[in-house]
Amino acid sequence: MSDLERRYLRLVRIFYPAGYRDERGTEIVGTYLALSSPDRRWPSAADVTDVAGGGLRQRLRAADATGIGPGVRLAATLALLTATALAGGWAMLELNPWKTAWFGFEQHGTSVSLGIGVWAAWLLAAAVHVVAPGRRTRLAIGLALVLTVAVVPLAAVVDRSRPPLFVLLAQACLGLVALGVAAQPPVWSRLLPLAAAAAALPVAVAFARHGDNGYYGWPAGQVLPGAGMALLLVTLLGGVGLAARNDLRGAWALLVLLCPIGMLWLHPLAEELAASLYGGGPNADWTTLATAAIIVVIAALIVMSAVLMVQRRAAVTHATVVRCTACGSFTNHSRKR
Repeated sequence: MSDLERRYLRLVRIFYPAGYRDERGTEIVGTYLALSSPDRRWPSAADVTDVAGGGLRQRLRAADATGIGPGVRLAATLALLTATALAGGWAMLELNPWKTAWFGFEQHGTSVSLGIGVWAAWLLAAAVHVVAPGRRTRLAIGLALVLTVAVVPLAAVVDRSRPPLFVLLAQACLGLVALGVAAQPPVWSRLLPLAAAAAALPVAVAFARHGDNGYYGWPAGQVLPGAGMALLLVTLLGGVGLAARNDLRGAWALLVLLCPIGMLWLHPLAEELAASLYGGGPNADWTTLATAAIIVVIAALIVMSAVLMVQRRAAVTHATVVRCTACGSFTNHSRKR
C-alpha cells in the first residue's frame, strides 16, 4: 500500500460514517487514486475538501438530516445580509469625524482605522453576489473573512487602531455561515445584502450625530445585540411560515445561526460574566470575551448535536411483526419511519 493510498484511507476513516466507509471506502479511495498523478504523495487540498464534504453529507443522511442543506442556504443568505448591513453601518461610522468634550474643551478627530478595509471587503462581497453568485461570491466572502481575521495582527504590527475583537468575532462568525450561500439564488435574493447595507446607512448617520467615536463609544454595544435580536426574530418568523407549509428549512437555519446570534450578543454576555466573576461591573476584557465566545460555541454545538441525535433516533429502523402468508410464522422486519 502506497503512502498516498494510506493517507486517503485515513481521510475516509476520519470523515465518513463507519457503515458507509466499510461498504464503499475502498471504492472511494480507488477513485481518488485513479485521478491522482503517479508522483503525488499527499492528497490535494481540493481532494481533502471533497472528502470532508462527502463524509458530512453521508453523516447527515445517516441521521436523516438531509434537509439541513436548504436550511444552511437560507441561514447563509440571512448571515450575509446581516454581515453586509453591519459592514455598511461600521464603514459610515469609520468615516464620520468625531468630537468630544474633555475638561471643557471640544476635541475633534477621525475614527478611521484599519477596519475600513475590512468593511469595504464585505461590501465588495455583497456586490459580487449580485453580479456573480456562486463560486466567485464564496471567494469574495473568503477574502473578507481573511481580512477580518488578519486585521488583528496587522494592527499590532503597524501600530494602528482596529475594530474591537467582539465586533470582528461576530463578523467572522456571520461570514463562516455566509460561505454556504446558494450558487444560483433568484435576483431579488441577491439584492438583499446590498439593500440591507443601504438601509443601515441612516441608522449609522443617527449614531454619528451623537458624536461617539464609532464602535469605541456606545454604538457597538447597542447595534450588535439589536442585530442579533433582529436576526433571531426574522429566522423564527420565517421558520414558522415555512413550517406551516411542512418546510423545515427555517428550523435548520435557526440551528445553524445559533452561534452567530450568540456572537452578536458576545459583549453583553462577557460583561455579565465579568460581573459574576469579579463581583462588580468591570468592563469585559479579552479573557472574559474569549471565555464567553467559547461558551457560545460550545452551547451551539451541544444544541446542534442534540437535535441531530434526536433526529437520528427518530430515523432508526423500527421492528414490526409481519406474518408470513406461506408458512404462517411471524418474523421481524425493519422499516424506516
